[in-house]
Amino acid sequence: MGKIVITQVRSAINRTKRQKETIKALGLKKLHNPVEHEDTPQIMGMVRAVGHLVKVEKK
Repeated sequence: MGKIVITQVRSAINRTKRQKETIKALGLKKLHNPVEHEDTPQIMGMVRAVGHLVKVEKK
């Protein structure tokens, strides 16, 4: 499996609790701070749930 880099580009303020918890579970803490994860179906499902808040790049 490959790696992906996830960067939060929009704030989680005024989002549902579930979306805030997903952002936290992905390891995103601040805007524009990238994190690296394996490209697994579980991670991609989480990314899809908050796709409007994050930017994803293949590594």
